[in-house]
Amino acid sequence: MLAPPNQGSEVVDALGNFPGFSLLNGPAGAQLGTGVDSLIRKMGSVEFDLGVIAGNKSINLWLSRYLPSPNDGKVSVASTQVEGMRGFTVVPHTHPFIMRAPVVLEQTLEFIQTGKFR
Repeated sequence: MLAPPNQGSEVVDALGNFPGFSLLNGPAGAQLGTGVDSLIRKMGSVEFDLGVIAGNKSINLWLSRYLPSPNDGKVSVASTQVEGMRGFTVVPHTHPFIMRAPVVLEQTLEFIQTGKFR
């Protein structure tokens, strides 16, 4: 998983009720809060081989102010983690571009081939 909000995003908690939020983020966006009743928090632990790559750099200083550090401008590093994950690593990249980072591609292949990150 690349920068997933496995424990929800504090941005949704802070801005979910603002006019236009649902227009920009759709109905799924509203379900990504950190509250115990949010859909994402009801999913529980994973029971399969899962690796999570989180980013810790942000180019979105406005959204980052709603997130604990470190974060990638959309989700905090801490909230990307999920119980039962097999591997976890943090890279110095931002949420919108994490999938294009060469180190992320390398780490993804490493996990697929070996079941762990370098």
